[in-house]
Amino acid sequence: MAPRAADSTVLAGARVVLPTGTVEDGRVAVEGARIAASAPEDARTVDLTGHWVVPGFVDMHNHGGGGASFTSGTVDEVLTGIRTHREHGTTTMVASTVTGEMDFLARRAGELSELVEQGDLAGIHFEGPFISPCRKGAHSEQLLRHPDPAEVRKLVDAARGAARMVTLATELPGGLDSVRLLAELGVIAAIGHTDATYEQTVEAVDAGATVATHLFNAMPPLAHREPGPIAALLEDDRITVELINDGTHLHPAVLELAYRHKGAGRVALITDAMDAAGFGDGEYQLGPLAVEVRDGVARLVEGGSIAGSTLTLDTAFRRAVTLDRIPVEDVVRSISANPARLLGVDDRVGSLEPGKDADLVVLDEDFVLKGVMRRGEWIVEPKTA
Repeated sequence: MAPRAADSTVLAGARVVLPTGTVEDGRVAVEGARIAASAPEDARTVDLTGHWVVPGFVDMHNHGGGGASFTSGTVDEVLTGIRTHREHGTTTMVASTVTGEMDFLARRAGELSELVEQGDLAGIHFEGPFISPCRKGAHSEQLLRHPDPAEVRKLVDAARGAARMVTLATELPGGLDSVRLLAELGVIAAIGHTDATYEQTVEAVDAGATVATHLFNAMPPLAHREPGPIAALLEDDRITVELINDGTHLHPAVLELAYRHKGAGRVALITDAMDAAGFGDGEYQLGPLAVEVRDGVARLVEGGSIAGSTLTLDTAFRRAVTLDRIPVEDVVRSISANPARLLGVDDRVGSLEPGKDADLVVLDEDFVLKGVMRRGEWIVEPKTA
C-alpha cells in the first residue's frame, strides 16, 4: 500500500511504550506530523490490537545501506540508504564517514550537511582518520593521522554545524586537547579504535569524552592485570556505550555484561551498517578498502577484519528482546531515547510524547516490524483487518 499522510489518526489497541512504561490497550493520537494529546472524534482509527507501538529508532552510527555508502555515494545514493533504513524503523539517523584524505572528508562533510539542513539526516559522525593503527579495523592505515586539534576543527567547521560526533583514539598525540575542543564545540567526543590503557581512558573521560564507539570492538580486550579502556568505559556513568547487536560483533553474554554494568540509560544500540545493509551479499567498497559480504557478515578482502555490519535496527531490537531477554522498555531507551538525547534531538524524537514528531514503529507480538511512521506519514503502512 502506498505511503500516505495521517492528518488525524488514532492508533488504538496496541501495547504502547511510553517514557513512564508500557500501556496496555494504549492509544497514540497523531495530528499532521506530530503526536497529539488527543484527536477529534472523526479521526481515523487504526486497530493495532496484538501489536506494539514504540518510538522510531535513532541510529547514531551508520555508514550506509541499500547498496549506498554515506562516505562516497552520490546524494541520490545517500537518500537510497536513508530510505532503506527508514523502512526498517530508523526514522532518525546520523551519517558516519570512514577514514579518508582530510580534504575529501571536508568536502564530504559539506555535501552531507545539506542533507542535515533538509532534515534527511540528524548529523554527521567522523569515524577516522584520528584513530589508532593498532586498532584500525576496516580503516586504511595509510590515511590515519594523529588527532591534531586544528585538523579536528577543520572537519567540524566543514560540516557547517552538522557535526555530531568524532571518534578518536584519545591516547594519540593531540587526543586529549581534541576531546576538550570537541566538548567546547558541543560535539560528542567518542573513544574508539583505541589502544589506550585504563588510565589513559580515564583521562579522556575527565577531559570530556562521553561515548564509547562500538564498545569491545576495535579496542584491547578486558584483562585482569591490564583492564584497558573497557573497564574504564563500563564503570563511568558519564559514558554511553554503543553496542552492535547483530550476533557477530558481540556474544550475548557480553551484551548482558554491558547492560548490567551501564544500565539501560547508558546504552545506545547502533548498526554500524555499511552499504550491504538491506541489500545483500556481494562485493563492496568501504572507503578505499574492498569488502566481501557473505551470509550477511562484512569482512575486508585483505586481512579478513570485520568491516561494519549489515544490521538494521529492527533486527537489533528483535534480538535484544527475544534472544537476549532484555526488557522491552530498556531496549526502547537504548534504541531511541538515549541516542536522541546524545544527539540533542530529544525535544523532537526518541519517545512517544505529545508535541514530538510522529515517528513510531509498529511491531507484532513476535517483534517483527509491521509499520513505520515518520513525521505523520506512513513509510511502511501496517496491514489491518
